[in-house]
Amino acid sequence: MSHPHLTLIGGPTVLIDYAGLRFITDPTFDAPGDYELPQVTLHKTHGPALDIAKVGEVDAVLLSHDQHSDNLDTSGRAFLGKAQRVLTTEIGAQRLGGNAQGLAPWTSSELNSPHGGRVRVTATPARHGPAGIEPFAGDVVGFVLEAHGAPTVYITGDTVWYDGVADVARRFKAGIVVLFAGSAQTRGPFNLTMNVNDAIETAHAFPQAAIVPVHCDSWAHFTQDRDDLVKSFKALGIDGRLRLLEPGVATAVAPMA
Repeated sequence: MSHPHLTLIGGPTVLIDYAGLRFITDPTFDAPGDYELPQVTLHKTHGPALDIAKVGEVDAVLLSHDQHSDNLDTSGRAFLGKAQRVLTTEIGAQRLGGNAQGLAPWTSSELNSPHGGRVRVTATPARHGPAGIEPFAGDVVGFVLEAHGAPTVYITGDTVWYDGVADVARRFKAGIVVLFAGSAQTRGPFNLTMNVNDAIETAHAFPQAAIVPVHCDSWAHFTQDRDDLVKSFKALGIDGRLRLLEPGVATAVAPMA
């Protein structure tokens, strides 16, 4: 089995070399600064670990949603046009146009590798906060990557633990989970992304998966960081499940033995 190589660029942005194709999640390449959104200002604290010019060509952008700057900043929007395809929400594809393709949860798109391989990308449900948040947060999706001879990869996107994530676990035996963590909070005392308890629930739901935490750095509205995840997983004796990426370094990630 060939193992994918993951490179953490910062925040939710990960370059994934998988089954002969190159994917990037939620591209954010701006320098630190402020972003004015309705009723809230997001502050970016760190720039990317890998310059946008060094990323090279990608086959597809996996964009969980386009409406928040910590998932798609100004440089990230410019980067979209360099990809062969942008897979995102249906409403997001309408807003972006161009090479964007909208996927409803549980629908799929296939990409062919120049080396003869094929990757199936399936959109998965996500809820960007507590029940009832949808009219305010907007649509979000995650993604599952599948290919012959490669472990199945689940990218959660911005979501909390809820029935939709549990349903992903029932449908797919993911060997790698790229988990958007950070326990983001902006306009209220509720989480918009997974906290450590959500991450633990997800790890238990995918017992064969290596857990790769991302989106828990580089932004001031995160209330938990990677160290919080490590401490909690270690307290439960499951810290061996975590795969911590060094920013800017391509790392081979394998499922649990």
